[in-house]
Amino acid sequence: MAQRGPLGVAVIGTGKMGADHVRRLHEVTNGARVAAVADVDAERAKRAADGIEGCSVHTDPIAAMRADGVEAVLIASPGPAHEAALLAAFAHDLPVLCEKPLTPDAASALRVLEAERRLGHRRVQVGFMRRYDTEYARLKSLLDSGELGRPLMLHNRHRNVSTPPGFTSAMLISDSVVHEMDITRWLLGQEITAVTVLCPTPSGNAPEGLRDPQLVLFETDGGAVVDVEINVNCGFGYQVQAEVVCERGTARIGDGHALVTTAAGRWGGAVAQDFVERFEDAYDRQMQAWVDATRRGEVTGPSAWDGYATAAVCEAGVRAQTGGGRIAVELVERPDFYR
Repeated sequence: MAQRGPLGVAVIGTGKMGADHVRRLHEVTNGARVAAVADVDAERAKRAADGIEGCSVHTDPIAAMRADGVEAVLIASPGPAHEAALLAAFAHDLPVLCEKPLTPDAASALRVLEAERRLGHRRVQVGFMRRYDTEYARLKSLLDSGELGRPLMLHNRHRNVSTPPGFTSAMLISDSVVHEMDITRWLLGQEITAVTVLCPTPSGNAPEGLRDPQLVLFETDGGAVVDVEINVNCGFGYQVQAEVVCERGTARIGDGHALVTTAAGRWGGAVAQDFVERFEDAYDRQMQAWVDATRRGEVTGPSAWDGYATAAVCEAGVRAQTGGGRIAVELVERPDFYR
């Protein structure tokens, strides 16, 4: 049933990403309002809610879901807390936008899938925001048109300025390459069937013990081969680029040439410094699409199946990263519920 008034959203987790989503819902998104926030850090939750009329503050996610005016949930807490929050949202039959990962591992993601199926209708959209980026959307449209023929290879580059303290080698896969896992599946319309990880001698920019950069290889059930250069301490900026090689041509995005200057014998442009800057518009589009669909009584966008599939690929990637060689991805058969 379509909804007339603004959608009341409870935001669970008010760290960097959650606080940015609170701002986005309050200042950018049409047809929504922040009805409640929850965080284990009460002061951080209060800061996120400051100035938002009618927004209640909680330390318990379930209390936030039960708060007056809450009709949907945005989960931006750390990944290990997602399963409990998702199951609580299902218990209240609330629509959910869940930041990636759906859950940190395939087994817990599968439990979420099964719980959602028991509801009998979809409730979850997973926050793979690259699908809402203008350049990726144009690339997807081009591939779907068949103009360039069948995709044969996909080259990806994913570079960060630096990593925060505590960033591990496994997180290169689970926190960074996970985006390429989802975008590969979406762009090509194929599942990833195997992962191989190659590690050169670590960069001098990488913290002690961090195996950075890495080259990650995917094989798909459609016969495509995909590579990802992941380099999370490049030092110069944040870059995400992709080039698809097809039977009748190639297509590339992410060069960042919206503004190029020529002066003093040089030409060039600026390089974004973090993912929020590079994908700000994609985050805005994702949020608006979720709110619009929810107000129509629909669930669109990346599903819990997409969250489960990427979790399974992540597990294979971490095994490959630690000396396992080529690791096959283990997926259950995709239920008709998610087709």
